[in-house]
Amino acid sequence: MKGFLYIAILVVLFCGALAAEPALHPEAIVENYRSVSRDQQKLLNGASMEVEIQASLPKLQKRGRLHALRRISELGRITYDHLRFEGDGTIKNNVISRYLTAEAQSQTEATPSLDVTPENYKFKYKGIDTQDGRDAHIFQVTPRKKRVGLFKGEIWIDATTYLRLRESGRFVKNPSIFLKSVDFLRRYEIRDGVAVPVEIHSIIDTRLVGKAELTVEYRHVSLGEENKRAGLVAADGQ
Repeated sequence: MKGFLYIAILVVLFCGALAAEPALHPEAIVENYRSVSRDQQKLLNGASMEVEIQASLPKLQKRGRLHALRRISELGRITYDHLRFEGDGTIKNNVISRYLTAEAQSQTEATPSLDVTPENYKFKYKGIDTQDGRDAHIFQVTPRKKRVGLFKGEIWIDATTYLRLRESGRFVKNPSIFLKSVDFLRRYEIRDGVAVPVEIHSIIDTRLVGKAELTVEYRHVSLGEENKRAGLVAADGQ
């Protein structure tokens, strides 16, 4: 009986180990991810979406919320229209406005690429999990250089399309001496062959006012018809 139990335990452990192994070699998964990621930003060009940015400074008990229409031009430039703010002015001027400014600055041609690709990061396979009913390969990513905008953390890659589903971690270099650390979680969903943003949640530890929390929610994402067709063709080619 003990021998049977021992064998049964070994079988369960062996099956679990098999389940954790990807069908493809991790390097092949990363290469597929890099291949489909090359055109993702182009497919988002021309898109529009509603955004709600909520921010708070818990220590000061201040909160605020911005509603806006976010547009991405055919050249990839991001603009915001129909801005409507509710809440404390400190949040508007010192948290949300700074976030929008940082996003705009990241769009300049002089800014080095921040893409989560092997050119910028080392990838280490961690296993398989699910998000929103989709199987995902999880990789630990470590930046090759300590540069503003790069992070140490994880990326979840969809097992079917090889598009990103999730990114999380901590930035390895803070953009300001007034910040101690920035942790974040970005979630995406796959729509018409494109990984569209769903939510970004950030916790920022500041030196002056303690922790700041920022959540960006994306709704009613609209892709251009040409981009939809391109995304569907790319998805069918997988």
